[in-house]
Amino acid sequence: MSTSLQNHRIRLAARPHGEPVAADFTHDVAEVRSPEAGQVLLRTRYLSLDPYVRGRMSDAKSYAAPMEVGDVIVGGTVSEVVESAAEGFAPGDTVLSYGGWQEYSLEPAAQLRRLDPAAAPVTTALGVLGMPGFTAYAGLLAIGKPQPGETVAVAAATGPVGSAVAQIAKLHGARTIGIAGGEQKVSRLRELGVDAALDHRAPDLAGRLAEAAPDGIDVYFENVGGAVWDAVLPQLNKFARVPVCGLAAHYNATSLPEGPDRSPQLMQAVLSKSLTLHGFIQNEFVPTMFEDFLRDMTGWLASGQVQHTEDITEGLDRAPEAFVGMLRGRNFGKAIVQVS
Repeated sequence: MSTSLQNHRIRLAARPHGEPVAADFTHDVAEVRSPEAGQVLLRTRYLSLDPYVRGRMSDAKSYAAPMEVGDVIVGGTVSEVVESAAEGFAPGDTVLSYGGWQEYSLEPAAQLRRLDPAAAPVTTALGVLGMPGFTAYAGLLAIGKPQPGETVAVAAATGPVGSAVAQIAKLHGARTIGIAGGEQKVSRLRELGVDAALDHRAPDLAGRLAEAAPDGIDVYFENVGGAVWDAVLPQLNKFARVPVCGLAAHYNATSLPEGPDRSPQLMQAVLSKSLTLHGFIQNEFVPTMFEDFLRDMTGWLASGQVQHTEDITEGLDRAPEAFVGMLRGRNFGKAIVQVS
């Protein structure tokens, strides 16, 4: 049985070469089908914009399969059940899903998580109470393991991951250094209570970071790479831990950076300082840490110990524009598109 609904979608038209442009996206309309057994038809209310999606637009080998040209752009969503062919879900229910850049999606009920709008704003399931918040929690606590009195530095520190890292580190007794781009974001870091807030766009980041970390850095949560990493590396203490979550400075790169090969310098530092560089994907920790995360983060939010910010764009058609803006660092907080 088909419905009378029309599904507005945004699909990958071409693999981006460098920063995505309008021609890399195509907009179309398709008929909405009713769910089969075990499926649920969803209407997308909110769409999450996340940096990892840029990697999936390319066909380079990575931790997740690339999208194919013609696919609906992937993304987490908060959605409303329109029609259900699965036990336990009824029209009107709100769920966390993975519907992508479209107004409607058909999804297996087994992959959905029910949300309680009375417990927390549903958009938090895409941010501080969802994948970004859990990424911060798991990466910092399982890999960074900050101890009271240690110094923790984090890049992209006003983003949904970085801001959570900074605040969780403070809750664990660490001294925190937040690095972000622009005075507005630096002001936000001060509101969050970091011990030092640095603008990576201002001159001499390396010198200012050395002043902010007179005793060195014990944990560096890597979200960016590039010039920020260059400034951090000399300040890492012996036995420092580096959870590598993202490399936003390189997502649009089409070739290796110019200049000498600095990998020998990096490996020398890893050896001489006994550094731990540990790349991770948050779902590695879901079986062992997700329930603890929900309990802890829900409590921290309720008590005001953790704050969060959302940057909401209205209209699915504006998703490509907002996505490119996020990759440029223009968003202020968790980037979300309000679809319906």
